[in-house]
Amino acid sequence: MKRISAAVMFAAAPALMAGFAAAPAAAQDDAGDQVNMVIVYGDDACPVSTEEVITVCARKNESERFRIPENLRTSDDPANTAWAERAESFEMIGAFGAFSCSPTGAGGFTGCTQEMIDAAYGEKGEASGIRFAQLIAAARAERLSTIDEEAAETQARVEVLEKAYMDKLEREREGALPGEEETLPAVTPTQDPPGE
Repeated sequence: MKRISAAVMFAAAPALMAGFAAAPAAAQDDAGDQVNMVIVYGDDACPVSTEEVITVCARKNESERFRIPENLRTSDDPANTAWAERAESFEMIGAFGAFSCSPTGAGGFTGCTQEMIDAAYGEKGEASGIRFAQLIAAARAERLSTIDEEAAETQARVEVLEKAYMDKLEREREGALPGEEETLPAVTPTQDPPGE
């Protein structure tokens, strides 16, 4: 089976998208957009988004330009926590059994991994760094906000063109064929009066 190269797919994309111009915004809300995430400092200009790429800029103070990123200056990473402190967090009273993260009871260890994963995602969600996911979602929503209006305008133009074409076809059907006379004389048959 042959693979289609990305260049061929991107070259064919505009032709395919022209056919789907009036599709609803819900069908176009997918995660396939290319996103360019840029950090700009001070009064630097943010690159402009294009039709193919959403550019999301996070602005920081000029004083932050040549500094180590804020999230790398101090480390609250659980990997830097001493094993003694980790062991204390596993010693819970009253929770035992499967999925409990307890050092006692059958299957008590099975919940510890999930608790560590939940704690890591909780710390990640509350981190003080830049949240690109929220910026991307806002940029995507801004881009999709005009699609419904553009689709309605395109649909109205298409309907006007279709009506004009159908009217033209109707006029051509009702018109005389080439070589026929435009008007035919009316012929009335003559009848003999009854009884003759």
